[in-house]
Amino acid sequence: MTLPVFLADDLLVPSAAALRPGDAARLEGAEGRHAALARRLAVGELLDVVDGAGLRLTCEATAVSSAGAELLVRARREEPEPRPALVLVQALAKGGRDEQAVETATEIGVDRVVPWQANRSVVRWQGAKAQRGRAKWQALVRAAAKQSRRARIPEVLPVLDSRGLAAWVRGFADEGGRCLVCHEEAVRALTAHLEELGADLGRAAGIAMIVGPEGGVDAAELEALRAAGAVPVLLGPHVLRSASAGPAAAVLVSAATGRWSRARENGA
Repeated sequence: MTLPVFLADDLLVPSAAALRPGDAARLEGAEGRHAALARRLAVGELLDVVDGAGLRLTCEATAVSSAGAELLVRARREEPEPRPALVLVQALAKGGRDEQAVETATEIGVDRVVPWQANRSVVRWQGAKAQRGRAKWQALVRAAAKQSRRARIPEVLPVLDSRGLAAWVRGFADEGGRCLVCHEEAVRALTAHLEELGADLGRAAGIAMIVGPEGGVDAAELEALRAAGAVPVLLGPHVLRSASAGPAAAVLVSAATGRWSRARENGA
C-alpha cells in the first residue's frame, strides 16, 4: 500500500534537502493540520514528505497534535526527472473541461502543462486574468500530484496564443522534442505513429501532446503547427472532448515510452 504524501513546504527546517535518515523535523501549517486532523495520522505511522522536485523523505510520526506532527526521517530518495518529459498543451475550454484535463493528466504523469488560448477558445485569459488562471492551474496540478503520490509537481507555463505556440513548438523540436497535435481529421493514428518512432521515442528530449478547445484546432493553426514541426495524429475512432483527449493521449504515450511498465518504487 502506498504511503500518504505531504508537501515539504510546511516542514519547520531551513531546507528539506538537508534532511537525512535519523534527522528530526516538524510538519506544521496546512500540511501538518491536514495530516493530524483530516488524515488522522497516528504515532508510529509512516508517511512520505516530498519537495515537488523529486525528493521523497519517508518519515515516521513520533508525536501528533492538532497543529501538526513531529517526524523522524527513516529514508531518503531522489527520484530522477523522467525522460522523455511529457508535456500537455491544453487549450482553454469552457465548463471547467480544461481544468479537468489538466488534473487527470497530472495524475497520469505529465511533467509540464502549457495553457493555450486557441483561436476558438471561448475562455480568454488576458491581463491579470492570465496570472490568476495560471495560478489556479498550478494549484490544481499541485493537489493532483499530491493525491497521486508524486514526488514531482508539474510546472504550468505562461499562457500562449496560437502564434506563440507555433514558436514554442519550433523551439521544442529544435531541442529534440516531438510534438503531436490531436486532431479529428488526422490520417495517422497516434498508436501507429508511436510504433513507427520505435526506439527514437525513448531518445526524444520530450513529447508534447497538443489538444484544442471545444471547436477544435482551426485550419490556420494546424498548418502553422505542422510547419513548426508538429505531427497531427488521430486518437481513435471516436471524437473526444477537450477534457478527455489530453489524458487519453498521455496514457498511450506513457505506455509507449515504458513509463507504465516500470514498477512503482514507493509501495506495492
